[in-house]
Amino acid sequence: MKTNNKLVVITGASSGFGLELAKEFAKDGYPMLLLARRVEKMEELELPNTICRKVDVTNKEEFELAVREAEAIYGKTDLIVNNAGVMLLGDLATQDAKEWKTMMDVNVMGVMNGMQIVMTDMKERRNGTIINVSSIAGIQPFGNHAAYCASKFGVTGLTRVARGEMSPFNVRVLSIMPGAVSTELLGHTTDKNIIDGYNAWKESVGAVNITANDVAKTIKYSYELPQAVSLREIVITDTMQDA
Repeated sequence: MKTNNKLVVITGASSGFGLELAKEFAKDGYPMLLLARRVEKMEELELPNTICRKVDVTNKEEFELAVREAEAIYGKTDLIVNNAGVMLLGDLATQDAKEWKTMMDVNVMGVMNGMQIVMTDMKERRNGTIINVSSIAGIQPFGNHAAYCASKFGVTGLTRVARGEMSPFNVRVLSIMPGAVSTELLGHTTDKNIIDGYNAWKESVGAVNITANDVAKTIKYSYELPQAVSLREIVITDTMQDA
């Protein structure tokens, strides 16, 4: 086991990529702050050197309080993975505007909150890594994904801008763009017909073998490279996904 005394902060850590990230970083002894709305899911892991907090990433004050609490124990954040997100698929012409707002708030504002909380310290230290989990839907369109694409294109854009602002300070800002992966994310969608159609599409292209753990390991790998190496944008999909 490696030893590392640098704090890793992971949002959306109660399921999917976040949960798998927590498991992978725990294997190498990283101290962690795990954040999600379902704190019991994180606490069930019983990971060492880990603080679990129920946090809504759209509430910047609540978010920052948890980060400062962990930093008081483990030192400044060396990595934040802004992973928390929701996917509410729908037809733009008929989708409830409340679902649009939810995605914009969590997927974009939540990421911006996480970035801002750690950026000043990272600039002063001239070290640190910010990893934002976007999506392949953040670089190309998909049917019934209009508002989701808008939010993830937003993450892609803001990550690129932040990278330019932070690179002179030796701080990495990376974007991970997964394709179709089996997680709880699709379950957020309220239209059963869209869910069925999405699953049928995934089966038809054979995009069923890649796992959340595969994505987590890729994220961890990109972080553990030397600070001078920046894998700026990583698109990761099942080999059989061709779109």
